[in-house]
Amino acid sequence: MAFEGLSEKLNGVFKRLKSHGRLTEADVKASMKEVRMALLEADVSYKVVKDFVAKVTERSVGVDVLESLTPAQQVIKIVNEELIALMGESNSKINFPSKPPCVIMMCGLQGSGKTTHAAKLAKYFKAQDKRPLLVGCDIYRPAAIDQLKVVGERAGVPVFELGQIDPREIARKALAHAKDHGNDIVILDTAGRLHIDEELMQELEDIKEIANPSEIILVVDAMTGQDAVNVAKSFDETLSIDSVILTKLDSDTRGGAALSVLAVTGKPIKFVGMGEKLDEFEVFHPERMASRILGMGDMLTLIEKASTTIDEREAEKMAKKLESGGFDLNDLLDQMRQIRKMGSIRSLISMLPGANQIDENAIDERQVPRTEAIILSMTPAERAKPSLINPARKRRIAAGSGTRVEDVNRLLKQYEQMQKMMKQMGITGSGRNGKGKRKKMPAFSKDFMKGLENFK
Repeated sequence: MAFEGLSEKLNGVFKRLKSHGRLTEADVKASMKEVRMALLEADVSYKVVKDFVAKVTERSVGVDVLESLTPAQQVIKIVNEELIALMGESNSKINFPSKPPCVIMMCGLQGSGKTTHAAKLAKYFKAQDKRPLLVGCDIYRPAAIDQLKVVGERAGVPVFELGQIDPREIARKALAHAKDHGNDIVILDTAGRLHIDEELMQELEDIKEIANPSEIILVVDAMTGQDAVNVAKSFDETLSIDSVILTKLDSDTRGGAALSVLAVTGKPIKFVGMGEKLDEFEVFHPERMASRILGMGDMLTLIEKASTTIDEREAEKMAKKLESGGFDLNDLLDQMRQIRKMGSIRSLISMLPGANQIDENAIDERQVPRTEAIILSMTPAERAKPSLINPARKRRIAAGSGTRVEDVNRLLKQYEQMQKMMKQMGITGSGRNGKGKRKKMPAFSKDFMKGLENFK
């Protein structure tokens, strides 16, 4: 997970601070040395680290902190506030013009994920009832236009392309096409190179002059660390970019780029890519990212994902089933499928408080499809009434799903535990708690997530 190493080191520093009843100036300065090393190891710019540590130290050695009853918590609060300031005080939004279309020019080096993230951005806007148009201006990379067509189709967004003609002409005709067809957002997927060169920059400057984009977004690979910041600086000097999309933030990247881009270029990160699927794309919220870095989770983003992915009517039906005590394995399967729409289990767990304490190697993404295969290998009667499943049936289900009998037993045991948990929470057959009052339970439960995580 992103920032895993940094989160672990920072939490180690804070744990040692908490062990002190009172803090001295020497305690704070010693801790800040560790924070400095943790940030440098995370590939944060040296100048950014120096300024960050100086600010935190200055605020932390104040009388209000050292004489506080909970000085360690005060220091953590200061670090959190300075991390937010480092990445931007608030979420920055796309610069929409007063008159459509809004032209967004995507640029970046080859391999940064520019084409895929153009489609992710288009899908994001489509969900907001916009009418985006993807434009293939990369005529150099083999199959670039074909790739744009594929991801465009997956996103449900039209793609405008004219083959291998001059990208400047493609941009000019795409704008006319958008006006004729009512597209209010035009996303130009421009060409990238393996490195920054004069020819690339001249072409981008020409397209900028023709399209007059409302927003120039640079797509950078978070795994390149400080190189990502250097690339951003170079593109900004030539094109005057407006914002950045940081990709591959779900990887084992050290996270330095996310903490350095704004400070070095003055340009905000507006979106982040958290995986390869088109849905694994998030608006960048500095305060939420700071919370993740400090191991506090990001429940707001998790809730937003759930609200946009989970069908409200289905959730209401599930709640009624839970109230009536009729939750069976068909319902468990439905919940698993709803969760899979939200993204990988690893990305969802990373948003939970204390996620930095979970061993990433213990999270096996294959367990969810295995569990699905086990349930699908059951008969409709077995799914509706799991008590019918005897040893012979277990062997048949295991053989049909390509798993072991132990896996089937584990799933059934977890299902039983979920049933017991519902009863303990007051969910009875009548849908009322012990006091006779109706008690509702959401269809999407954190206990179910925990069960998925533990399923081996």
